[in-house]
Amino acid sequence: MKRLNLIVACVLLACALVPAAAKPGQTVVVYSSVDEVNAKKILDSFTADTGIAVQFVQLSSGPAYARIKAEASNPQADVWFGAPSENHIIAKGEKLTVAYKGANFDKLGKEFKDPDGFWRSFYMNPMAFAVNKEVLARIGAPKPASWADLLNPAFKGQIQMPSPQSSGTAYNIVASLVVMMGEEKAYDYMKKLAPNVQTYTSSGTAPSKAVQVGQCAIALQFTPAFFEAIEKGFPVEVVFPKEGVWFEAPAVSIIKGAKNIEAAQTLIDWLSSVKGQNSMTEKQTYFYPVIAGAKLGKGMPDFESLKTIDVNPIWAGENKKRLVEKWVQEVLAAK
Repeated sequence: MKRLNLIVACVLLACALVPAAAKPGQTVVVYSSVDEVNAKKILDSFTADTGIAVQFVQLSSGPAYARIKAEASNPQADVWFGAPSENHIIAKGEKLTVAYKGANFDKLGKEFKDPDGFWRSFYMNPMAFAVNKEVLARIGAPKPASWADLLNPAFKGQIQMPSPQSSGTAYNIVASLVVMMGEEKAYDYMKKLAPNVQTYTSSGTAPSKAVQVGQCAIALQFTPAFFEAIEKGFPVEVVFPKEGVWFEAPAVSIIKGAKNIEAAQTLIDWLSSVKGQNSMTEKQTYFYPVIAGAKLGKGMPDFESLKTIDVNPIWAGENKKRLVEKWVQEVLAAK
């Protein structure tokens, strides 16, 4: 009898460690705003763990929101997967999504979830600098440790960063500087930085490609491609500026009227489980986990060790058009 009780206890414990699974053979339909390569890595792992098939359509955040809204009377997808949390906040306000807390909701920090359960973040990426150590040595320049250090004349023409005209990553830089410094000082800083910028790229990830092969000394963007470059052996080091950084925390929501609600809930639970979080590291997405105790990739410091800037996503969304136009008129014109 004791042996039987022990077996039952072990089974119950195992069940508690993994998210509840929907019935085998089910399918969940996903509109994915995560880049296609990493979306496939994550969703294939979910299928392998649960037996639930995933059909996903790749849509950037704007088109995904528009499609969900257009299909509100007859939803064609169950889950919106990815896109910054401010997009999910808007979807909640439009009553396009439904609340679901389920498993692991309480393990998420308040910055990673809607208090009512309408959305939750499932990974995050902080902003950072990447420096090419060989280029720094060649030009005789010190490693920057702060935003202020980037103004060093030794870095003239040695920095690549994306343009906020085309890149959400770049707008995150602009918005975080405004919050950190105040608007007037932030734009004065960006004008002073302009001579050191080699190019403002149209893509949010292009700077990482340039810095790893030595086309520039410093790149500014979110961290995944930087850590990937380190893993591949490029002479790159990641620097988190001491004044602080903003981070993106893409979210996931269940679409109102989802036809595969049980499978959708299982996906939400799995994404915020330790097993689901670990799969992102194991599959080399280079994303930061949002659950304590999940694995980190090579060279990735704990999120808690980073100084972050608190940027209100609603404010950021409401001011985007104005701040980008001001950047074009004052910063780009100064280059």
